[in-house]
Amino acid sequence: MATLNGLPVDRPAVSFYEIDGSQDPGDHHPLNIYNHPSWRPLIELTRAKTDRIVRRAVPLKDRPADALTALTSVTRTVDGAGHRLVTTAIKAGRRVLTQRTRRDPDVDTVWTLEHFLKDIDDVQAWLDLPAPPLGGAPDTEIILDIERNLGEDGIAMVDMADPLCCVAELFAMSDFTVFAMTEPELFRRMLDKVAPGIYRKTERVAEALPGRLWRIVGPEYASEPYLPPRLFHEYVTEYDRRLVDAIHKSGGFARIHCHGRLMHILDDIVATGCMGLDPIEPPPQGDVELEYVRQKHGDRLVLFGNLEASDIENLPPAEFAVKVDKALREGTSGAGRGFVLMPSACPYGRILSPLALANYELMIEHLERLR
Repeated sequence: MATLNGLPVDRPAVSFYEIDGSQDPGDHHPLNIYNHPSWRPLIELTRAKTDRIVRRAVPLKDRPADALTALTSVTRTVDGAGHRLVTTAIKAGRRVLTQRTRRDPDVDTVWTLEHFLKDIDDVQAWLDLPAPPLGGAPDTEIILDIERNLGEDGIAMVDMADPLCCVAELFAMSDFTVFAMTEPELFRRMLDKVAPGIYRKTERVAEALPGRLWRIVGPEYASEPYLPPRLFHEYVTEYDRRLVDAIHKSGGFARIHCHGRLMHILDDIVATGCMGLDPIEPPPQGDVELEYVRQKHGDRLVLFGNLEASDIENLPPAEFAVKVDKALREGTSGAGRGFVLMPSACPYGRILSPLALANYELMIEHLERLR
């Protein structure tokens, strides 16, 4: 919290991002990759040595009846290989919009095999669907329970998707980029349909949980090379500014999550009014150095980054150490609001390699030298 507030700290904060110590190696559910013995040392290291940021979405409870629910059917199956398959079908006029997803036992992610929207007729049918109701109260106990369990070991973070994220994920990536480029007016209609509900929910959650850190996901869908910078301003800045305002009005801290190239959209990100930015990927995944962001906007942004998850898994420790030291040097040099040493993501396979564990341990060793 001192880092978020721009106050002096005894050392830079450090987070392992998705690995936040809430993972349960004792949970033997077949989809819990963290019950493999290789993960236990990293989970223990996270709990003992990192500044834990446990992120959770906050749903609304006691919502009024939703007309869309009556039009939606969900089928769940498990195949012989243990894959969890979910098919969601929405009756939209004369069309049926279908999404199929798969979750594999040894990979901690959900693959979308089929997306709801395939063509412009699907988009028109989706636009005609009833909007979700705006009522409901935030289920604050999710965050409060995390905070009780953490004590002084870290903080809870509210996780949310912006309008762009909610709309872009309706399409396959290739279809999204073409549609967002060639049908901007129709795409804005889609954003305008989902935005009111997101704004209202954000306002209610921010009022009920003041002073917390938030992560807003979705802006990267409009980053280069997917879309040109002018569309980032149109599809992200104009919408996310209202989310940031609602969060800051309650004394919270809004952090924008955006992978990839930032050079030509950095000013538009800052124009949302956000107080934090992650993961600030270095070249070649990104196109700006941490030092550049620190010098240009470090007075108003807490910078989270900028280590690549792929480097954690693949670089020999001696080479990874160079990257850790560079991130620490550039993230803390000169004047600035604050810095959190953090990777861009984490491994998501069932078995954590000894090399990855060694590089996580190296992060802590080099950080503690700065005390």
